[in-house]
Amino acid sequence: MAASVFDSPLYSRLFPAGEVDRLFTDSAEVRAMLLVEGALAKTEGALGVIPETAAAYIHRAAMEVQIDPAGLATPTGQNGVTVPGLVAAFRTAMEAPEHAQYAHWGATSQDIMDTGLMLRLRQMLCLQEKMLVATLKSLGTLATDHAATPMAARTYGQHATPTSFGATVAHWGAPLLDLLTALPALRQSCLWVSLSGAAGTSAALGPKASEIRAGIAEALGLHDPQRSWHSDRTPILRLAAWQTQLALALGKMAEDLLILTQTGIGEVSLGAAGASSTMPQKQNPVLPSVMAATARHVVGLNATLQGAGLHRLDRDGAAWFTEWLTLPQLCLATTATLIHAQSLSQTLRPNSAAMRAAMTGAQNLIHAEALSFALANHLPRPEAQAAIKTMCKEAGETGADLADLAAEAFPDLDLAAVFDPVQQTGHAPTEALAFAKAADLL
Repeated sequence: MAASVFDSPLYSRLFPAGEVDRLFTDSAEVRAMLLVEGALAKTEGALGVIPETAAAYIHRAAMEVQIDPAGLATPTGQNGVTVPGLVAAFRTAMEAPEHAQYAHWGATSQDIMDTGLMLRLRQMLCLQEKMLVATLKSLGTLATDHAATPMAARTYGQHATPTSFGATVAHWGAPLLDLLTALPALRQSCLWVSLSGAAGTSAALGPKASEIRAGIAEALGLHDPQRSWHSDRTPILRLAAWQTQLALALGKMAEDLLILTQTGIGEVSLGAAGASSTMPQKQNPVLPSVMAATARHVVGLNATLQGAGLHRLDRDGAAWFTEWLTLPQLCLATTATLIHAQSLSQTLRPNSAAMRAAMTGAQNLIHAEALSFALANHLPRPEAQAAIKTMCKEAGETGADLADLAAEAFPDLDLAAVFDPVQQTGHAPTEALAFAKAADLL
């Protein structure tokens, strides 16, 4: 088994992270940090903190030089961070010592790494947003097409009362809509620039520290927190929480599909399905299984990451290293869950005949509640409930159909509507259409 399924040639199609995968590579990290170094120099030059000619040279070099991440392995192992080796290699690659000496002026390693990380996380959110919108639109189409398609709702895993497949789809999509709506505020509260120096005091940057930080934020399109956040990992934790909520919402959809595709139920077709190596009759629900697994993986990683938010004093190496171990895997697992959800939202279809059979095949007991309320129009409510409980018990003991027992017990009542699932879905169709309308506006 590969150390990471997300960059494994063998498993990468089963756990795909798409373009997000490239954001969590050594090359992407080095490139992002160089962009930060370039923006730092350009801003400092404009403010007169370093010579403007040196700033221009450093800024241009940051966009042009190529640094092999493998060449930074030894200094990273020695220093515990990549930046000292990166800065040394960057200065050498510039071949202009008179300018290179001003590179990384006043910053600390964590400033460069955290800001570079934010550049990559910003791009990740853009990619995830596009996939989320596409998924919601597909789910909206399903909700519209099947707003009134009746199916059995389940509580505690058992048939409860009729609902509609469109409403079930809406329940998958509603939390996704909420997460999409939360993205602007998430970007504002998470995508921060970091520039606070060695101990968060910005002492090495001098009196223009705040101006430099604001200038870098503007240059990179990030937000200026106006303070140090070396040991306050709230931006990371908020973003991880959003990722976890997304994975959980998609995981719920997956868990439902695993139930609805079980042998003997078959209420939903997933389209492309997995083959068994030995059982030709099998079509395994592979994508929902992957989604459920990756969602659980995200939850575990988030627990570790949230615990790592407990930093000691002004900077904490162990807690920071824990972020490195967990955050990339959490983001990749969430993305894999989303990629499969987008695919499923385009291919899954309800089997309306199987859905109806699941309700009538269970002796019509799913209509017991509706029957009790119908009888309450003619009997006191307690008597109506007692009568239905007796019928349900008889149905369980004899295998009789509840509709037949009711017709026999109350021959003068027209109970056709009670046993018509289309008429017993309540506001489910309305809820489905409301979600579909919201998704269509995206």
